[in-house]
Amino acid sequence: MRYFLDVAWQQLTKAGEELCGDSVEVVPTVDGKIVVLSDGLGSGVKANILSCLTVKTASTMFKMGGKVDEVIETLLYTLPICKVRHLAYSTFAILSIREDGQVYLAEYDTPQAIVGRAGCLRRIERQERVISDKKVAEAYFTLEDGDWIVLVSDGILHAGIGGVFNMGWGHERLSSFLCQLGESDKDAGAWVGEIVSLCHNLYGGKPGDDASVVVVKARLPRLLTLLVGPPADTTRDREVVEKLLHSGGRKIVCGGSTGNMVGRFLGQEVLVDLSSTDSRVPPLGILPGIDLVTEGTLTLAYALELLRQNAKMQNLSGCRDGASRLVMQLLWADKIHFLVGTAVNPAQLAPQIPSLFAYKQRVIDDLVELLKTYGKEVIVEHH
Repeated sequence: MRYFLDVAWQQLTKAGEELCGDSVEVVPTVDGKIVVLSDGLGSGVKANILSCLTVKTASTMFKMGGKVDEVIETLLYTLPICKVRHLAYSTFAILSIREDGQVYLAEYDTPQAIVGRAGCLRRIERQERVISDKKVAEAYFTLEDGDWIVLVSDGILHAGIGGVFNMGWGHERLSSFLCQLGESDKDAGAWVGEIVSLCHNLYGGKPGDDASVVVVKARLPRLLTLLVGPPADTTRDREVVEKLLHSGGRKIVCGGSTGNMVGRFLGQEVLVDLSSTDSRVPPLGILPGIDLVTEGTLTLAYALELLRQNAKMQNLSGCRDGASRLVMQLLWADKIHFLVGTAVNPAQLAPQIPSLFAYKQRVIDDLVELLKTYGKEVIVEHH
């Protein structure tokens, strides 16, 4: 079983400081991801330099093929100890996750990672190992569909200290809050947003420490297939439609003629969804067996515009227009398969039609490249 690893992180900078003293780096690997979180001693520029040095050293070694043991040994050998506080100048947590669910966790002077499944906590056994005269807690475990891991710096746990909570938010209260989040179907980005927002409120809007949170969620990949335009060779219509219908996950059809083509093979007529009427975007269609039916180039162009504006699913949830609905589906999916027909629509060649319509392929190309920056796995197949 191979899982999709949904990773997101966010930070708060200590009030009065320009730079955050924590640093985070996410390193893609051949079969997974490695996350490094470091907390520099103190705050401000010095702490930022120390934490950046830690995560950059680790991430560079990992990218060059370094083994976990080698990376940890290098970090512990090079990180000095504060002679006054007897603390490491920079702490770190290293999380290595493979797509098959195998996890390695190493923690050095950092809050313990919180691991859960849906709305319940998982107890993770840690073993202490001495490396370069320093104690590192290590754990090996396996993730399943719906499991999550949260890494935090001290600043998250200290939120509310001396105010809302005498001893701060703390590990136990944070764990309870994460279990509440675990009962929802929100993605990692929504999790970090809620955690950081509550943390900011607990600090009264003025964080007393740098605070960082990383959320990793493992789930079965969300699949989405889009059929955009009929094939150039009409004898391949059935082949393309069957490829769409037999694909896993959700199915989207873009384009009026494309919808009619699919409807013919399904023996269904494409109906107009009058509730999706919008001043800019053509209305949606309704076709049994298809999750979303939209107009073609114009809707794709508006969807591209929304993604360029960094649209969020939660902000689009009440929108009924085709472009917003299409973007919500694209943001939901992890793996997206574009089936692009190359048939020429005579209407797109009319001189009175804006040039945008003549460049459907350019719109699709830009959309694909943008989706990749969102971390989506995108495949494009032309017919």
